[in-house]
Amino acid sequence: MLGTDFSLGSPNWLDLGSPDTEAAAAFYGAVFGWRFVSAGPEAGGYGFFQIDGKTVAALGPLTQEGAKSAWMIHFKADDVQATVSAVTAGGGTVRMEPMDVMGEGHLAQATDPQGAEFALWQPGKTTGLEIASAPNTLLWAELHAPDPLAAIAFYQGLFGWRSQDMQAPGMTYRALSTKDGDQQDASFGGVAPISGEGEQPRWVPYFHAEDADATAAAATANGGSVLMPAADVPDVGRIAWLADPFGAAFALLKPDPRM
Repeated sequence: MLGTDFSLGSPNWLDLGSPDTEAAAAFYGAVFGWRFVSAGPEAGGYGFFQIDGKTVAALGPLTQEGAKSAWMIHFKADDVQATVSAVTAGGGTVRMEPMDVMGEGHLAQATDPQGAEFALWQPGKTTGLEIASAPNTLLWAELHAPDPLAAIAFYQGLFGWRSQDMQAPGMTYRALSTKDGDQQDASFGGVAPISGEGEQPRWVPYFHAEDADATAAAATANGGSVLMPAADVPDVGRIAWLADPFGAAFALLKPDPRM
């Protein structure tokens, strides 16, 4: 599972673009107990979701015309300029060229060849999230792609990720690990084939839920919706898929204690 000792290709930042940041902060505060802290007047409305003073995610207003509310997973780049070159060489597109973020780090945004959006973060003063895998924090990153093998090959070209096939009901699930270290200990996410008609390729964050049913109920009580009701997945845990009031999708996972 995710930690905060980030290596090449680790998910190291997560933020939400929303058309109404005040309402979004209230929603996630009610669901996860997060507190929103502004990054300051020069940050254009951007700020941090925190638990006990530690940053678990971030929130900012949508800045592009026609953009839809969504969570954006960032992956650690050791050399962001070289990584965006690898994106284009691998058939992806760069939506935002690398930029310095007030000395905190360098940011770029890209889209993989199948259409899933992601971002790159080369740490400066800010290395990344301050807490992960604890209750109500980021636990897992999952890519849904029409062609999982082609998707994995693309990201291997960027980060050297490793993958391991796992049989799941009706499909082959592919667990992802960073390039170095014990493969199981370095796992951080997975790739699943797109199953539903009309589902778009995308990265989806999973948050650690101590009670997935109660958290899903809190989401609906505060204007969110259930995309997939809570269900048990053998050897994984209890999972639910939700959307916030503005349509940003995210998932819950109560891990199997044997994991």
